[in-house]
Amino acid sequence: MSCDKLAIVVKGYPRLSETFIAQEILGIQQAGIPYRIVSLRHPTDKKRHPIHERIMAEIDYLPEYVYQEPMRVFRGWLKARKMPGYRRARNIWWQDYRRDRTPNRARRFAQALVMAAELPNDITRIYAHFLHTPASVARYAAIIRGLPWCCSAHAKDIYTSEDWDMREKLADMDWLVTCTKANVDHMQKLADDPAKVNLLYHGLDFSRFPEELPDRSPRDGRDDNNRVTILSVGRLVGKKGYDDLLRALADLPKDLHWRFVHIGGGNGDKYKSLAEDLGIADNCDWQGPRDQKEVIAACQSADLFVLASRVEKDGDRDGLPNVLMEAQLCGLAAVSTAISAIPELITDGLNGKLVPERDPKLLSLAMAELISNPTLRDQMGRKGNEIVRRDFSFYTGMKELARRFGADRAFDKSTLGQPAAE
Repeated sequence: MSCDKLAIVVKGYPRLSETFIAQEILGIQQAGIPYRIVSLRHPTDKKRHPIHERIMAEIDYLPEYVYQEPMRVFRGWLKARKMPGYRRARNIWWQDYRRDRTPNRARRFAQALVMAAELPNDITRIYAHFLHTPASVARYAAIIRGLPWCCSAHAKDIYTSEDWDMREKLADMDWLVTCTKANVDHMQKLADDPAKVNLLYHGLDFSRFPEELPDRSPRDGRDDNNRVTILSVGRLVGKKGYDDLLRALADLPKDLHWRFVHIGGGNGDKYKSLAEDLGIADNCDWQGPRDQKEVIAACQSADLFVLASRVEKDGDRDGLPNVLMEAQLCGLAAVSTAISAIPELITDGLNGKLVPERDPKLLSLAMAELISNPTLRDQMGRKGNEIVRRDFSFYTGMKELARRFGADRAFDKSTLGQPAAE
């Protein structure tokens, strides 16, 4: 089987919050699979991960909005309308638009026209990350060009999309991979052929992490001059539950001394204001976005990791957050919520504590237990490291993905994670 030449469709590139996509793209590059990136949006993050500097792909940025590049969209239409699959793609889009009369749905077809018109002739497969907008653009463009396509689905894209939309995409694509068992179960119920849906954990590239666990101080929260550091990494958005976490921190016993460190983007004003109202602002350190190297360093120096994930009213939720795996690989005990695929990594009482979502009281009790018990934290952190190294290797998933793309050369584990030349 010959190796595919990929067009990888992403919503935006590069993005600090999507390290797992950058890691996979680098793995595709290191496996010798030809590819280019097609991005629906331009980057907005001011920082970049070091991994982005190692990705050598050509990047095509599609028009974010039709009014910004109307002539480019018009030229795309003139060329695409002469392609054999144009009529079918237009009819499918029109059926979709009748059920979803939004500017976003119209924009997806315009972007697909440009993509189909501008994509090099040697591309043999389109591969989309996320089953919502990127998969729509990929689907329309693939039909226009007469190319096979496939998709990697994650969390928000699955649980906020309409069933009819996902069902019809699954019928059109060759295969779909998704990053949790919970997602697989959900998607197989929608697929005409359940065998199309497969589990593929993102996993971690262990070469980016120190092999030895840090020698952490046995802090137990009793010394105000040697406080326990509680770390959380995530965007300041509803599904991460930071208002629940702040209320849980405020409910900790007054004789426990702690420091809360947050890393992540988003609008932090309302959370900082809430911390002020709760009387814990002096204990909170809001560090903003950081690259992966800085996140790993923060995990190495912290004592406890907490993520209060929850399901939002529109269905948006985490899948299996990479930051939980990163914290565990660094030997951090974790406190989180028993939603989505988090229990696929964290077993309550073994490598961390799980509590119900939206329950600051129980979250506070779980944190208090681990803050005051450094021996238990250490045991759980070491077990978490063992579990991640056993079950969540990036290499295992990347090898399977390379096979799906028909990589015809030996896929050597040693090619992954090579440090960039200094």
